[in-house]
Amino acid sequence: MFDMVSRRGFVSLSAAAAAGLGLAGCSGNKTSEPAGFDAGSAKSSSKKKTVELQVFAANSLEKALPEVQELYTEQTGTTFADTQFKASGDLVEQMRAGATVDVLITASKGTMDDAETAELVDTDTCEDMFVNDLVIIRAEGSDTKVEAIADVANLDGKIAIGDAKTVPAGKYANQTLASVGLYTGTEGDDGEYAPEIADKVALADKVGTAAAYVSTGDCVAGFVYSSDIFRYDGIEEAFVCPEDSHKPIVYPGAVAESSEHADEAKTFIDFCLTNKKAQKIWAKYGFELSE
Repeated sequence: MFDMVSRRGFVSLSAAAAAGLGLAGCSGNKTSEPAGFDAGSAKSSSKKKTVELQVFAANSLEKALPEVQELYTEQTGTTFADTQFKASGDLVEQMRAGATVDVLITASKGTMDDAETAELVDTDTCEDMFVNDLVIIRAEGSDTKVEAIADVANLDGKIAIGDAKTVPAGKYANQTLASVGLYTGTEGDDGEYAPEIADKVALADKVGTAAAYVSTGDCVAGFVYSSDIFRYDGIEEAFVCPEDSHKPIVYPGAVAESSEHADEAKTFIDFCLTNKKAQKIWAKYGFELSE
């Protein structure tokens, strides 16, 4: 139905690829490393700066990103304010309301497009950073069986799905349900649930809430990202949704127009994509670099 994203393990990237991936950004731009930036160590002139960056990031990055930020601080001296981890749509709304931000990382191109349209980010700095899988989860040790997307209609209990108005994972879930006739809109936020599941859906304000609903037993199944298996206790994978059942799950990042440290913010985005130690952290939590 949709273009497929090639999945790949990136911890074993060649040194050449790791040092200069040349990734396409949201607007088709290529990653260009700032002058003096060493992808392996990030020991550049920025080490002498006393800069604090404010990052707004998708909720699903809540475990991985702080470890990468800690690594960046160790290597450059740059620190981070209290990073905001929320549904991507909520982050964009906060920026619309005047929040001062240096880096925005969302869990969908759609929300980044919204930020670009509102002139909240510098489009020239926009990069497609990571890809992810959509999975159906169950409580750890549960006997709930899901062998196909359509099986959720036969489950005895609630199904946790992120509210597609603000939660990209919810949009992807609805697209997946639409592929088997259980949702009426192909975009994921433009339709209704089929009668078979309409009364079973429990909407969540963020993907982490959907995971919590399942881990506590309030829901028998839920739609989350594969990376969420690594960051939440009490859940396990029941089924991986086919890549062609939903649009590619891509995490774009960009420097915010409100940033007072735009150069350092861009350097941090590049560090996330090129530093080998950072790549290992992303892999540990189930994220892969976007091609």
